[in-house]
Parts: sequence; structure tokens; C-alpha cells
Amino acid sequence: MTTARRTQQERRDQAEAALLSAAAELVVDQGVRSLTLARVGERAGYSRGLVTHHFGSKQVLLERLARATQTGFVPGLDGLKPGLDRLLRLVDGYVGALGGVGVLSRAFLLLWAEAATASELAPIFRERDEQFRADLREDVVAGIDDGTIRPDVEPGDVAIAVVGQLRGIGLQRLLDPAAVDTERLRRPVTEYWRRALTRSGS
Repeated sequence: MTTARRTQQERRDQAEAALLSAAAELVVDQGVRSLTLARVGERAGYSRGLVTHHFGSKQVLLERLARATQTGFVPGLDGLKPGLDRLLRLVDGYVGALGGVGVLSRAFLLLWAEAATASELAPIFRERDEQFRADLREDVVAGIDDGTIRPDVEPGDVAIAVVGQLRGIGLQRLLDPAAVDTERLRRPVTEYWRRALTRSGS
């Protein structure tokens, strides 16, 4: 039985995934200040030259890591139209996913917290947070338009509050997993937002 040879793109994708995974492990184990191109290469079993070839600089590596760690955190939302249902599914799925976060997701939360005081991280996470808030604002606006969300709700305020709550639960889970039962939290957190956003009696 012969094994199909991998294409150059497949080899490149595999190497990049391994390097990002190694970078995430370093962040989780030793903090963002431990992250250098050389250490990432060493951890992944590649040369520093290959890491430089893929990313060019630590800043680009951090940007790619931020994007990779957030992508697909809550699966199954891409096909849903904007509105209350998508927002509530996001909240439920996000809290549920926190119960089994892998190294990439842990790295994202740690990098996000570090961004408050790290100048190289701040612009990356401002952009990522704004995209998250933009999606939530879109859901609120769509819900107001179709009548499932109260017309007096302010989309921007809701977006800020939802992101803050979800990321805050995530950080608590990282610090003290035994104290944060995400499966138990899913329902009350989701129901809180349903009640907060819908008309009385809906």
C-alpha cells in the first residue's frame, strides 16, 4: 500500500499548525514573555529559520496565534442568520466550550488578559474584540428589526457586556477550574440574556 505524497502546501500547513501549537504551549506554560521564534522552533522540532520563514517576526506570530486560537471556538454558527437565536447559541456554546478548552484556547485567554499591559498585544486584541462585538451588535440589531429583541436595547452596550461576561468566566475557569462548573452555568447565563433582551412575556 502506497502513501500519497503530501503537497508542498500540505507540508506548509502542517508545519504552521505545529508552530502555532508550540507557541500556544509556551504561552500557557511560561507566559507571553517566554515567546521567541527560536524557542517556538525548538519546542516544535523545527529550526528558527523555518519559524522566521513562516512568520517573519514575533509580532506576526502573535497576530497569527490570536487569530488561530479564536477561530472556531463555537462551531455551528456560520450558517445561522444574525439575530437573537444566534446570539443565545453563541453564549451557550461559548460557556460550554470553556469546560474543555485546549491549549490554543487557554493561550488566547491568557494573551487577551496580557494585552491590557503589553503594547505588542494591545492592537491585535483590540481588533479581535471589536470583531466579536461587531458580530454581537449585528445580532442585536437584527433581533430588534425582527421584533425578537426589545427596541430600547442598545446594541453596543449589549456587545460589551456579553464579551466581558464570557471572557471573565473563561479567565475564572483558567484560574480555578474546580470552582467554575461551565456545564451548570450554560443555562442560567443563556437565560439571563434571553430575559434581558426580550419583551416581557416573550
